[in-house]
Amino acid sequence: MSFNTIGLSAELLRAVAEEGYRDPTPIQRQVIPAILEGRDIMAGAQTGTGKTAGFTLPLLQRLSARAEGGSRRVIRTLILTPTRELAAQVEESVRTYSKYLPLKSAVIFGGVNINPQIEQLRRGIDILVATPGRLLDHVGQRTLDLSRVEILVLDEADRMLDMGFIRDIRRILALLPRQRQNLLFCATLSDEIKQLADDLLGSPTLIQATRRNTAAEGVSHVIHPVDRERKRALLSFLIASGSWRQVLVFTRTKHGANRLAQQLQRDGIRAAAIHGNKSQAARTRALADFKRGEVRVLVATDIAARGLDIEELPHVVNFELPNGAEHYVHRIGRTGRAGKEGDAVSLVCVDENGLLKDIERLLGREIPKVVIPGYEPDRSLKAEPIRDSRAASRGARERSGRDTGNRHRGRASPLNATAAGRGN
Repeated sequence: MSFNTIGLSAELLRAVAEEGYRDPTPIQRQVIPAILEGRDIMAGAQTGTGKTAGFTLPLLQRLSARAEGGSRRVIRTLILTPTRELAAQVEESVRTYSKYLPLKSAVIFGGVNINPQIEQLRRGIDILVATPGRLLDHVGQRTLDLSRVEILVLDEADRMLDMGFIRDIRRILALLPRQRQNLLFCATLSDEIKQLADDLLGSPTLIQATRRNTAAEGVSHVIHPVDRERKRALLSFLIASGSWRQVLVFTRTKHGANRLAQQLQRDGIRAAAIHGNKSQAARTRALADFKRGEVRVLVATDIAARGLDIEELPHVVNFELPNGAEHYVHRIGRTGRAGKEGDAVSLVCVDENGLLKDIERLLGREIPKVVIPGYEPDRSLKAEPIRDSRAASRGARERSGRDTGNRHRGRASPLNATAAGRGN
């Protein structure tokens, strides 16, 4: 099956061809016809499989086929994402594929001046990509009208659930017409996500391109046992000795990301950190520098790096294992995208052996352990408890009140799935 036979218009096929793509990915082959038929769907697929184009292309076709008359544009499609970066990348994908169609789009998210967004909304748009918090800011200021929305997309719905957006989503749904097409996309189809779909979307068609909670194929996994205090030295050694040119490194906390980036800089390795405390401009600049190769190592927290669209990223390093096993799948999904190969390296100290067992249980297999000579762990060290950084971050958010970007109340090439992180 090619894009030419999947039912897309000549204008969309031209845009797709100009991006160098001919054949749809497995998830696209399933979701595009379903969306073109007007069906509600709940789709799960590994990151890097083309989810974003999977919903962008058919919704553009449906909107253009039912173009409304009159000079005033109204919001006919609403795409909700959990993060600023994901919102920007999804809207970029919309613009890429709609360039030969008479449709206009806009993106709104927090952390930036709201006035230019208000002006863009006043000029009229067909497709709005938004984070929940900033969308509700606009609702409160009466700067947008959602009463004509025909298609709703919840992108990275599992992450929105993790970030505590459920009440915001319910508020937004109450503002939409009851008759609409609903599309829910997520990396993993957990029981919680299925309950969300049942509650909010009725009974959507289930499309699952991969086994539940499986890691991306084409990724080689390895564990390097090492003492907690020697992780940074080992990371620098691996980067230097392996001549790694582009490395995405995960930490649990914002402070840890900052500290590690500074330490790598002192080791002569150019690094930058991205997390929720960084301004949007700083995060965008760091990601751009990383993609251009001006920054060799990008250190990120889970939420800040969710779904980063980095083409051919060869190395992902878990400097610290995540507290939830499913987050491991999300993290290593940054490499080995769209059939390419990649390395997922984890530096594991004695404190994290329990987390490692949870990850291996989820994957259904053991991950190879390789001790690096000179960095052998001290077997006499006892495990210390690991603080739940998500709970700590949540408490800090509750104390500081409402975020000006996305509100938290609790707990990525354009044809590839796009997303990115915020918050942690």
